[in-house]
Amino acid sequence: MGKQRVLSGVQPTGNLHLGNYLGAIRNWVEIQDQYDNFFCVVDLHAITVPHNPASLAADTYTIAALYLACGIDLNYSSIFVQSHVSAHSELAWLLNCITPLNWLQDMIQFKEKAVKQGENVSTGLLIYPVLMAADILLYQADKVPVGEDQKQHIELTRDIVNRFNHQFAKDQPVLKLPDPLIRKEGARVMSLTDGTRKMSKSDPSELSRINVLDPPDQIANKIKRCKTDPVRGLTFDDPERPECHNLLTLYMLLSGQSKETVAAECQDMGWGKFKPLLTETTINALKPIQEKYQAIMNDKGYLESVLRDGREKAQAIANQTLTQVKLALGYSLPL
Repeated sequence: MGKQRVLSGVQPTGNLHLGNYLGAIRNWVEIQDQYDNFFCVVDLHAITVPHNPASLAADTYTIAALYLACGIDLNYSSIFVQSHVSAHSELAWLLNCITPLNWLQDMIQFKEKAVKQGENVSTGLLIYPVLMAADILLYQADKVPVGEDQKQHIELTRDIVNRFNHQFAKDQPVLKLPDPLIRKEGARVMSLTDGTRKMSKSDPSELSRINVLDPPDQIANKIKRCKTDPVRGLTFDDPERPECHNLLTLYMLLSGQSKETVAAECQDMGWGKFKPLLTETTINALKPIQEKYQAIMNDKGYLESVLRDGREKAQAIANQTLTQVKLALGYSLPL
């Protein structure tokens, strides 16, 4: 038997932040040699909310370059752009037509984002979980690395698989049931301004997140101004101190130390001593990524060749799955 397949992706909506890196991409890097990996820049998902057309293409290249800079190895992984493989859009439409509306209306993220957008909420925001399902199912993925907040989307994907196979491919199932791959530590990196909320690109405050490409002075300023509490001595897992737990978790992950080691080191610290320590650790952890990113962006021909190769590998698998789905639905294929 060959390696199991992994599929995941990040939207090109600006810079990657520590939540994206520590909660997703670093985990991909650590396990990539165990799997056959397809990592895409999910630019079709990026337009489910208002976006800037002038920066979408540039942001897409930025995310692809950051994949490489963070350590995605082309010996184990393929990197491609979602919209460059038309099967994503086509399978999403086919699956939309068999997915009950109430399944989508029950999605927690839709409810949360719809409240924020009000009358401007798009149909795309409602049905994008089906596009996410199509992304996964096109590659017959065994595992999907996600955070806890995305677990509901994998459950929806599995529901769609069961519905499709039962209705159209009972004798010989066409779509594979994927499983979520969730990292226990750092799966949810929280905001620097509110330890009860996830770090997010959509937060209007830049102070809420540290971006992977932030220069040292910006990192220092954000950590200096991040929310803390008046209690001396730093501890994990205190529900009354969410910011303390979040900042200790960031330090643990960025320093590569165990939870026990960090707990012992910081138990008697005040914020005045801890914040400079976290600042130095963050800057040092991100420096090699930033340097490699700049080298990749200075060689656009190389980055384009990576995405071209990735697209060709992705298309070969995606188109095969799409053909099987269309045949099961009763479509005739081009002669």
